Amino acid sequence: MSDLHREIATCTLCAPFLPLGPRPVVQFSPTSRLLIVGQAPGTKVHESGIPWNDASGARLCEWTGLTNAELHDPAHVAIVPMGFCYPGKGKSGDLPPRPECAPLWHERVLARMADIRLTLLVGAHAQLRYLPHTRKLTMAERVRRFDEFGPAFFPLPHPSWRSTIFMRQNPWFEAEVLPALRKAVTVALAG
Repeated sequence: MSDLHREIATCTLCAPFLPLGPRPVVQFSPTSRLLIVGQAPGTKVHESGIPWNDASGARLCEWTGLTNAELHDPAHVAIVPMGFCYPGKGKSGDLPPRPECAPLWHERVLARMADIRLTLLVGAHAQLRYLPHTRKLTMAERVRRFDEFGPAFFPLPHPSWRSTIFMRQNPWFEAEVLPALRKAVTVALAG
């Protein structure tokens, strides 16, 4: 474990706001080629300490063509959410990621990964941070226009149960976006 991993693991900056207490969940190594920037861990991920270790992670694997083992291999895949700790429940699901986390950690983590070839921006929070010029677009518009952000970035909806509704309302996602996503992931991870 690097010094930065240890520093993240012991972070308590947001402790007063976290109903289950701090438990940062992040995965990265200097050899990571694919970066996944999501929102924040849910309760299952908080309990296990393993990123995307829930139904959303299974759907993300389906979308990307990655196996669960590939998704959780930091030698190839970095997982750096907008908030490293579970933020708590809101009225219609989990609360947004804590605003202190990404500004504190992202630049330092990204500086350790010189070979990132593709960044998946999963959900509006990640998209607005890394594609701020798209603020006037809806999340669906960003996803539909994915090819405008490549080859560095690929915007996606969050793969929660709500994505079933998104996919039903936007049939172009499965027909156009997912094949391009799988190809981009394969290219990013190729030797």
